[in-house]
Amino acid sequence: MSYQEVYTRWKTDPEGFWMEAAQAIDWDQAPSKALTDKGDGLYEWFADAKVNTCWNAVDRHVEAGHGDRIAIIYDSPVTDTKTKISYAQLKDDVALLAGALQAQGVTKGDRVLIYMPMVAEAIIAMLACGRIGAIHSVVFGGFAANELAVRIDDAKPKAILAASCGIEGSRIIEYKPLLDGAIEAASHEPEFCAILQRTQHLAELTEGRDLDWHGFQVGVTPADCVPVEGNHPSYILYTSGTTGQPKGVIRHTAGQLVALNWTMEAIYNVKPGDVFWAASDVGWVVGHSYICYGPLIHGNTTVVFEGKPIGTPDAGTFWRVISEHKVTSFFTAPTALRAVKREDPKGALVADYDLDCLKQVYLAGERADPDTIHWAQDRLGVPVIDHWWQTETGWAIAANPLGIESLPIKVGSPAVPMPGYDVEILDDAGQPVSAGTLGAIAVKLPLPPGTLPTLWQAEARFKSAYLNTFEGYYETGDAGMMDEDGYLYIMARTDDVINVAGHRLSTGAMEEVLAAHPDVAECAVIGVADKLKGQMPLGFLVLNAGTDRPDADIIAEVVQSVRDQIGPVAAFKQAAVVGRLPKTRSGKILRGTMVSIADGSEWKMPATIDDPSVLDDIKGTLKTLGYAEA
Repeated sequence: MSYQEVYTRWKTDPEGFWMEAAQAIDWDQAPSKALTDKGDGLYEWFADAKVNTCWNAVDRHVEAGHGDRIAIIYDSPVTDTKTKISYAQLKDDVALLAGALQAQGVTKGDRVLIYMPMVAEAIIAMLACGRIGAIHSVVFGGFAANELAVRIDDAKPKAILAASCGIEGSRIIEYKPLLDGAIEAASHEPEFCAILQRTQHLAELTEGRDLDWHGFQVGVTPADCVPVEGNHPSYILYTSGTTGQPKGVIRHTAGQLVALNWTMEAIYNVKPGDVFWAASDVGWVVGHSYICYGPLIHGNTTVVFEGKPIGTPDAGTFWRVISEHKVTSFFTAPTALRAVKREDPKGALVADYDLDCLKQVYLAGERADPDTIHWAQDRLGVPVIDHWWQTETGWAIAANPLGIESLPIKVGSPAVPMPGYDVEILDDAGQPVSAGTLGAIAVKLPLPPGTLPTLWQAEARFKSAYLNTFEGYYETGDAGMMDEDGYLYIMARTDDVINVAGHRLSTGAMEEVLAAHPDVAECAVIGVADKLKGQMPLGFLVLNAGTDRPDADIIAEVVQSVRDQIGPVAAFKQAAVVGRLPKTRSGKILRGTMVSIADGSEWKMPATIDDPSVLDDIKGTLKTLGYAEA
């Protein structure tokens, strides 16, 4: 069946489409219908079902005779550790931890905050919560104490599961002082913390509150799976909000099971038993959907990787992991590939590994510039698929669904909307625009299963953030366009569309031109305030390793390229070469913060920033260029 036939089948009969997909899930009580319309733009999927996430991700594969299949491959170049965990072993480990949580009084509906690095125990912790109906909230390991405190006060966890430390390259990050500081700063106090002591750093436990991870599991009764309602929250995942108060995205249990299971074969083109690797972190949505839940629900082997694309030990790390563990589908962020490309521009390290196992590569998390896609395709010899989704949606809004049909790749586009998503491009008045016209990307309600039904204890904020701008639509916050063939182009966040003398221009389109220059490893374009034209674009360039040409020559060439390819209307006249771009730990460039610094506006150090010192360099560059220093 072709993509168009599948999409049309969904659009003609969405209820039937998702009820059919639901047959792949083991239900304690099957749903009587797919969708419940609660009114006022609120919807729930499979709400009257009874089901358990952990059963579907672990136990059922053991019951089906696949207990010896490897569930998790833990690969940590920073600790020189590799471990394989079978589905049978995973079941025992999860049931024991879940039993230990139960013995400490954790029950269905209680929140458990997880503050851990990329270790197998983080996945075990998530599954243990799902086993007993507890709602987990994973916070990226090493998050600052004040940001962790905000999340503790919002989720009000009964328990916190943490590790003694994380490892960033060669640097050990002590988690316990951050955790202690957060608990001290928070109004809410957990009843207990369980600490995984890593040999790289042993934490000092607080008597009366902190338990040893292994010690508190000794002698407990392993827990059975607890069936929960289909609309019971599986987890809370905090994403940054414009007010500085993070938004608690929730994911209902049944919708997540149905949607993620469907995507593994339809989008990622893997069969049960294949090895799937998402090179992300459990603290981000990709880690939830495609390190933990999606692959395990579908019966795949998932890779938990503790390392970096470069420096652990070199720019061939990705290829080593893929080759060694026979990865079929690989998922990473464009920024990771750009880091590899910058260190190894010719891709020489690819030749050191046998990558015959690799069938496809997926990119998401930010716009994938055509130059990076071409670089990867040329060196890997497999389709490199850009796809687009958000923390809020939990899975792809638009993709090239290789498991249904391999559509023509249009570099620069994440391809076409997936079943469940009726995507439209709207003008400021909420009216659809013609093909090729830039506008706000919105999705007609209802959103499909597996997406956010609301925010944690913040329904009014959910409506104001996502539903109120365009009646009957979910507002994505992204700007873009759709071509005549129905392919989407994500050009920028809505607030990254700049207004130059009345012309609405996409900074993303300019970045594509800059990234195509042979000496440019990565780049960013922001709109800075201008008294005459309202805003003017300003480019930042990071050059490839080994580039020895004068910066001024490269800047002149990219300025001319923007003029040639976008036109004088872009008014692109200024760029600067910098050593690095400020990014979040997940690889997103902090364009908004750069704009605030340039315009002299008030700004706050982002909680998710990877390296705060990079902003000092950006401030110095902006000052040299004559922009305000905040």
